[in-house]
Amino acid sequence: MAAQWTAQRRQRERFACEQPPYSLLVRGLEADVLPTCETYRMGVLAWSPLAGGWLSGRWHRDAADPTSHRTQTMPFRTTLSHYDLDVPGNQAKLDAATELAGIADEAGLTLIQLALAFVTTHPAVTAAIIGPRTAEHLHDQLSATDITLEPAVLDRIDRVVAPGTNLNPDDAGYSAAVLADPKRRRRAVGQ
Repeated sequence: MAAQWTAQRRQRERFACEQPPYSLLVRGLEADVLPTCETYRMGVLAWSPLAGGWLSGRWHRDAADPTSHRTQTMPFRTTLSHYDLDVPGNQAKLDAATELAGIADEAGLTLIQLALAFVTTHPAVTAAIIGPRTAEHLHDQLSATDITLEPAVLDRIDRVVAPGTNLNPDDAGYSAAVLADPKRRRRAVGQ
């Protein structure tokens, strides 16, 4: 908002687009970013609509081996927090992915179709950035382009992952340094 106000005050071009992570499992931006983008008529290009593969259908409670190409090729420090099943937020993602797969199945969809349709259904979202690795992945993802989710399906999704919620805070895409460093968010004693 500050950037929008500054551009207006200085009679400059304003930001026209935001590119945040957004998925069924990463919904925190529904509380502030998406409404702001709607207010200022900014485009939203949502990345990671499959939540880094969590919504690909591979990750669920009964999976024998939930590892993937992504988990094997990402640097260890990145992979650790995003895919480590000892992290409580990732356990919550696993439970949610399992429930969401059931919702997709009952709606006659794949989990990939449900995930992509969910992201593009939000009125603030202009487009979802997909990242297929194979032609088969591309075909699976493109099959979601004409799907409109019924309100009853959206309500069921909201019961699994509440609006405005990130199941794992590490998935937000950006963490402000001021929140991580106590020296930057607290006054020195005696001042």
